[in-house]
Amino acid sequence: MTGIWGIVNVTPDSFSDGGRYLDVDRAVEHGLRLRADGATVLDVGGESTRPGAERVGDEVEQERVLPVIERLVAAGAPVSVDTINASTAAAAVRAGARIVNDVSGGLADPEMLAAVAESGADYAIGHWRDSPEDMYANAIYRRTAREVAGELQERMGEAAASGIAPSRLILDPGIGFSKRGGQNWGVLRGLDEIVALGPRVLIGTSRKRFLAETIGVNPEEVSEARRDLATAVTSALAARAGVWAVRVHDVGATRDALAIVHAWEGK
Repeated sequence: MTGIWGIVNVTPDSFSDGGRYLDVDRAVEHGLRLRADGATVLDVGGESTRPGAERVGDEVEQERVLPVIERLVAAGAPVSVDTINASTAAAAVRAGARIVNDVSGGLADPEMLAAVAESGADYAIGHWRDSPEDMYANAIYRRTAREVAGELQERMGEAAASGIAPSRLILDPGIGFSKRGGQNWGVLRGLDEIVALGPRVLIGTSRKRFLAETIGVNPEEVSEARRDLATAVTSALAARAGVWAVRVHDVGATRDALAIVHAWEGK
């Protein structure tokens, strides 16, 4: 069965829900609601990686996420930490997180791979080529899925060399990261190349701009509800392509879409 990661953004500036759950109590309440809706993992992040986002210090990031992680873990929820900082990853694992979700795949912080290896946590390797400040500088591809698969394979090799066993890896082709609209569709159409690499695959299309560009003349006017419907559809199609889990804001809508896919397939 395809897993569902519920997004818990403890940030003031995330692209979709920045500021809604900056308060610890509200973030924990939101996470538990996502869990009740069917989330198999709660992905807690304290630094926005939207295009153009400014970096925050490790201390600030940890002040945001650690209390939330501790309380969600105490409530029995499996938790991932969404961070590109090694010190935050290590602290989050000590607080009970089971997975480090690094959208940079270890490229943002040279200490990340060693920190994850020592922690024993599973590691989600994201694909990107540029930091949030200049997200699209190198968004140039001839065969997007094939190139993304090749670069993820390189990151897998670096992870292995650092002591992270393949069984601990999760691959995320980085929808929206260093990729413009049509390039994201190229990755999704070529998911078989990512799945063929071997480790579990995580897909995150939730509410992203390329969906809004596809369904609306003016992406800025496409509502969250419409973005969530588009997300549920892409999540269902990703499930049919063999991905292990999808990462979403609206867990309920995706849960229902995946239930239909699994029934269709007789699972």
